[in-house]
Amino acid sequence: MTIAFTFPGQGSQAVGMGRDLADAYPSARAVFDEVDDALGEKLSATIWDGPIETLTLTANAQPALMAVSIAAIRALEAEGVQVADAASFVAGHSLGEYSALAAAGSLSVADAARLLRRRGLAMQEAVPVGEGAMAALLGLDREAAEGVARDAAEGDVIAVANDNAPGQVVVSGRKAAVERAIELAKERGARRPMLLPVSAPFHCPLMAPAAAVMAEALSAVALNAPAAPLVANVKAAPLSDPEAIRAALVEQVTGSVRWRESVEWLAANGVGCVAETGAGKVLTGLAKRIDKSLEGVTVNGPDDVRAFAERLGTAK
Repeated sequence: MTIAFTFPGQGSQAVGMGRDLADAYPSARAVFDEVDDALGEKLSATIWDGPIETLTLTANAQPALMAVSIAAIRALEAEGVQVADAASFVAGHSLGEYSALAAAGSLSVADAARLLRRRGLAMQEAVPVGEGAMAALLGLDREAAEGVARDAAEGDVIAVANDNAPGQVVVSGRKAAVERAIELAKERGARRPMLLPVSAPFHCPLMAPAAAVMAEALSAVALNAPAAPLVANVKAAPLSDPEAIRAALVEQVTGSVRWRESVEWLAANGVGCVAETGAGKVLTGLAKRIDKSLEGVTVNGPDDVRAFAERLGTAK
């Protein structure tokens, strides 16, 4: 069985996530301690006790979700599953790329935590609250969504931010343009086009200031070649060269998350099982919508970890 490990992005956070992993596996608990030390604060307390409003802040949610993903990886390792041996590829949705790289040994957990805190702050600071927006244009494919964005622009910035699955495309940009896009999408057959509850217009050219911040931050961090190639959001193709990965992480801040194409690439290149590692089940659901031949597995808590290890014949 050819496996790709995938790692969730923002929106999968929930108060209490990862606590069961930390309770069951000392190596998983150590991840939360490492992230707390790297950030100089008890992010673990917010992850496990809330409130959800604080956890959902972009600067907290991003390192928090990475911590839970790597806690799940450490739990798998405790059961004998090594990413280098089990995974043919890794991929992550937006911030999940940092989780993927930490899981594959390309980036240290401490560096990933600090980079994601910086990324979250920079993305929030790039556009004043209320000036930008994002909307899901459900029922439209990427080509149709690009047409809607083009016609809704009227001189404002708007772009396709996420192509998540067939009929699940998100646009991002100036609020007025996004609101025009919602009305146009209704006229062009979209089902329930809606504004998303986000604090900034991610993955569009308005994030250019954040991309500049991340270029500087990433230039100061050591990146190794990952144990399994990263199927990058902005390329929908595998990368192993550290400098190419560094450039893709910067490009990703303003670029589109090509998740549908990334999963299609995995399926076309021999992957039969996509294992979502960390909080929630969003990517598992998307994988099944993108290619019904793919098996989606969620590795979320201790029972999932043990079941997956038993399946791979490594359980201790």
